[in-house]
Amino acid sequence: MSSSTTLPKLTEESFHRGISELCVRDSALASVVSRWGSPPFWTHVQGFPGIVIAILAQQVSLESAQAAFNKLENAIVSINPEAFLALNDETLKAIGFSRQKASYVRGVAHGILTGVIDLEALASIEDDAARNSLVEVRGIGEWTADTYLLFSLRRPDVWPSGDLALARAIQELRGLMTTPSSEDVDRIAAGWKPWRAVAARILWHHYLCERGRFTSF
Repeated sequence: MSSSTTLPKLTEESFHRGISELCVRDSALASVVSRWGSPPFWTHVQGFPGIVIAILAQQVSLESAQAAFNKLENAIVSINPEAFLALNDETLKAIGFSRQKASYVRGVAHGILTGVIDLEALASIEDDAARNSLVEVRGIGEWTADTYLLFSLRRPDVWPSGDLALARAIQELRGLMTTPSSEDVDRIAAGWKPWRAVAARILWHHYLCERGRFTSF
């Protein structure tokens, strides 16, 4: 995984180009931008902190995950494997880590320190290979891997399959009677290539704004 391949990475410029192209192609996405404005260019840092926030976000609200991450930053200042492993169970629980998530992040920290996990190498390999590498790590499923690729590596065409907020946003924008299945959502999202990560941000923007939950996650 030491390839020096240069892979597409969203920048502010390419992000807004993607928004413009998607709005021309899809009237539902255009309606979101027309009503709420362009979505923020939400990103996370690469490496260990990015994995931590991705694991914290599993099955909880964005606000809860961000609140726990902020508490972690206050507790150890620099979020790195060594500092995280120095925290005991009681401290992690007070920060907002379930026992399971604490175990997952500790496993990642140990893996990085022992050289078993190389997060830096993921930046130079293709989406599918990076995803496959991540899901081999205990506690990182496909959704967590995809959100890391989307937010931390800023890949332009990653789609976090199974995300309920995205499915609900599609349901609302298309006037569907029921929430579409993951398979149907993925099929719809295929029409947004090569900007699926941009489309996801537009849909999250709709979901949050409709509920008065604008966030800078």
